[in-house]
Amino acid sequence: MASHSVIDELKRTQILELLEQGKRVDGRALDESRDVSIEINAIPKANGSARIRLGDTEVVCGVKIQPDRPFPDTGDKGLFICTAELLPLSHPTVETGPPQPPVIELARVTDRGIRESHMIDVTQLVIEKDKSVIGVFADNVVVDYDGNLFDACSYAATAALLSSKTPKWNWTDDAPVLAEGEETQLPINTIPVSVTMAKIGNHIIVDPNGDEWASMDARVTITTDSDGNICALQKGGNDGFTLDEIVKCGETSIKVGAKIREKLKAASQGVQ
Repeated sequence: MASHSVIDELKRTQILELLEQGKRVDGRALDESRDVSIEINAIPKANGSARIRLGDTEVVCGVKIQPDRPFPDTGDKGLFICTAELLPLSHPTVETGPPQPPVIELARVTDRGIRESHMIDVTQLVIEKDKSVIGVFADNVVVDYDGNLFDACSYAATAALLSSKTPKWNWTDDAPVLAEGEETQLPINTIPVSVTMAKIGNHIIVDPNGDEWASMDARVTITTDSDGNICALQKGGNDGFTLDEIVKCGETSIKVGAKIREKLKAASQGVQ
């Protein structure tokens, strides 16, 4: 463990020295995200799916759509739930077993960004009010980890939802009955995009890679919708952000998010 600590400290020192010069270890600008590769329909038998590569971080998301019981207080709305899982082969530190707190947070942050943007019009996912609704389940699986899973999972889930088609169910004899051959696109209102920024020393960078993630003092993930409105924010790490830094992060998330959104839009339009 000691040797790992020494190596980590040396990496952090190198990263900080470069940041003082306005540079990063991989040559990117401070407000530049890694290249995003989007593959739609990566899982042919799913209702929708996508594979995202954000630099060397890779996530696959599959969407399952099926009838479900509504929550007691929202019988006039369908369900949306997002999950996350890290495969042991994704990184040497990942082990099998129950999800650890960071993975639970990953799923919740991804879920919240999409939910609070109102990406899916869940009012249109009702089979029979108070009795049966359509449930949309987006399951993220991390195949390769090299930093910033928040954005990678968010992009994977969003791309998968944009490509999803929902079957139709009719309410017959007090039960949902599948209407064979009838499928429609999910009712989409907007395209949410999260942008995660890390604070290392006094510097704030967009989309930290694995070494930068291990060296950061604090992080913030900000999700915006298609109109550039901030709809979700999650802060993590031991250090804090000043008000001016948070304002700047918000502006950066809008600017960077707009570029990512165009890529998501172009990828989804190519399969519809």
